[in-house]
Amino acid sequence: MNDRYQRKHNARQRARIAALAGRLIAEDGINDPTLAKRKAARLLRLPDRASLPDDLEVEAELRTHQRLFQGQEQQDRNAFLLRTAAQLMSKLLRFNPYLTGSVLEGSAGRYGEIDIQLFTDSAKDVEIFLLNESMDFRHSVPRTDRAEAVLTLVGAAAVANLIIYPRDEERVSPRTRDGRVRERARLDAVNRLISDSLDRIG
Repeated sequence: MNDRYQRKHNARQRARIAALAGRLIAEDGINDPTLAKRKAARLLRLPDRASLPDDLEVEAELRTHQRLFQGQEQQDRNAFLLRTAAQLMSKLLRFNPYLTGSVLEGSAGRYGEIDIQLFTDSAKDVEIFLLNESMDFRHSVPRTDRAEAVLTLVGAAAVANLIIYPRDEERVSPRTRDGRVRERARLDAVNRLISDSLDRIG
């Protein structure tokens, strides 16, 4: 009986945390699901040992919140970020760009950021290219030890993170922190997504 009660209690806690974490990502601009979960648990005044939801549960709540409260705004924003990503990727073709993250998944909203993986012999080559193109950037902290560097482009309308990996890493299937294979797409696939979305509007 106690075990069954504890499982139900944990499930309710996870659901509450996931719902609030999804709202924090959608409304407050928190882009890291782990950070959103921890903040949600604190706001709910739950103990440190509280059972946290996995990223899939948070993503489901995020999509629900966007569908109910942001609707067309979210769809328009994601479409804009998708087009912006394609423009960036076309400039960065020499570095084997792949789009990944929320823009590719279709869940980027008001505060969504573009994540583009690059595969090259040296992060310095990317830095030099950006400087030559007069593209302002700053260094950000990589989210994985595999990445050589992260260069963040901050524009008036969008933020783009260029996550730079050694060339050999291109053959490795990237995974999320909870073990799922992370989706990524080359420029031709991104352009197809844009074309498909235009066809649906038309």
